[in-house]
Amino acid sequence: MENSNIIVILRTFSPAESRKCRKWLLSPAHNQREDTVQLYDYLMSGAHLEQEKFLQKERVFVKIFPDQPYDDARLRQAVHFLLKAVEDFLVYEESQSDEVRRRLDLARVFRQRQLDKLYQKAFRQAEELQESVPHRNAYYLRNEYLLQREQYAFLSEKQKQRAMPLNLTEMSEALDRSFMADKLRQACLMLAHQAVYKAEYDMKLLQEALQYVEQKQWLDEPAIGIYYYGYRALTERDQSEHFDQLKQKILTGAHLFPSSEARDIYLMAINYCIARMNAGAEAFIREAFELYRKGFEERLLIENDTISRWTFLNVIMIALTLSEFEWAESFIESYQDFLEETHKDNFVHFSRALLLYEKREYGQAMLLLNTADYDDMLINLRSKALLMKMFYEQNMTDSLESLLEATRTYMTRKKVMAYHKAFFSNLVQLTKKLLRTNPYDQEQKNKLKEEILQANPLTSKERNWLLEQLGKRK
Repeated sequence: MENSNIIVILRTFSPAESRKCRKWLLSPAHNQREDTVQLYDYLMSGAHLEQEKFLQKERVFVKIFPDQPYDDARLRQAVHFLLKAVEDFLVYEESQSDEVRRRLDLARVFRQRQLDKLYQKAFRQAEELQESVPHRNAYYLRNEYLLQREQYAFLSEKQKQRAMPLNLTEMSEALDRSFMADKLRQACLMLAHQAVYKAEYDMKLLQEALQYVEQKQWLDEPAIGIYYYGYRALTERDQSEHFDQLKQKILTGAHLFPSSEARDIYLMAINYCIARMNAGAEAFIREAFELYRKGFEERLLIENDTISRWTFLNVIMIALTLSEFEWAESFIESYQDFLEETHKDNFVHFSRALLLYEKREYGQAMLLLNTADYDDMLINLRSKALLMKMFYEQNMTDSLESLLEATRTYMTRKKVMAYHKAFFSNLVQLTKKLLRTNPYDQEQKNKLKEEILQANPLTSKERNWLLEQLGKRK
């Protein structure tokens, strides 16, 4: 039974959900089988869901049907009815999450029964609830349309009895707003996926949608404006005014979206900044930092009490690039416990070494890195890159030569992803050439400078360090 659907579902239940579900099963309206309740109680007791020995069919059967011979069909029947009841419970719970649609459903029932006074009351309540919801995302606009559609259904029935105006214009506009918000959000999601997976999407009707919202002047609608400027920024990267508008929309309107969607919006803007940073636009380092800082202050960038280890490191690196040393140190201390336990030590240790390096406390930084044993391949390579810089800047030529060769060997032995292998290979080769460049040979220095400028992949931070060190070779 361990991999059966009912076990997989019940393992996701919170204590509150477990209690609610039991009450659901005890109601004759939802379940009339005693064996279903007994099976549920057994599965939810102690560690029964977690330990395989408690889920052996014969053992479960004895608990549900004591003193009876094992009957596999009977057990499967009990499991079937429990699964159906639990699924019904989950659907019901989900329906309770939207009070607007619940009242709208009630209004529709009253309309169909021609209970006009009760309909008007329920519909008014749905409208009031709609206005009181805190979010103004595409889901809100969809409810706006559903309200207009239900009102139209009521008015059109009454029009058969007496002439009265219909809300066709309002219903049509509400539908258009809802569609445009969904369409623009979908376009931004497709762009994000396309950037990572190199997929190609045919975004039908998108240009028409962009032109339509401009024509209708709907950019002040949060669910439309934020994705409109997001799409424009992502597709017209060099026109910073689109990002400026997006940033303003985020700072003033992120609270109008559910936290999961607000997080995606922040990450969309941050990824734009990172792309501009990688293209050499240094002004966007500060922009990314401010978005990260605001996102963490609002706790939007913490998902399920977890921070991605790479997000954690990106934040530190961006802060240090701006010499925000105190903030970076505070961030490490305040947010390290949100890292996954398996990666926490590696990333916190390396982040502290990085902070010491940027503060020019090379002795302590090298001590940290030399005593570390990073099991994460990329952190291992990054630590080697950091040591390369310090060995070079401290004129520790023998140590640097050994490290360059050790790094090359490490990448040969390990299965390093193509991009990262190319990046670190470029860094190793260019550092080696830097070390061997004659400081009095201007032609050789100019040639290396051009190589550094043309190297790809290479981050702007590493490129700038190489150029800075080359400039110092006199």
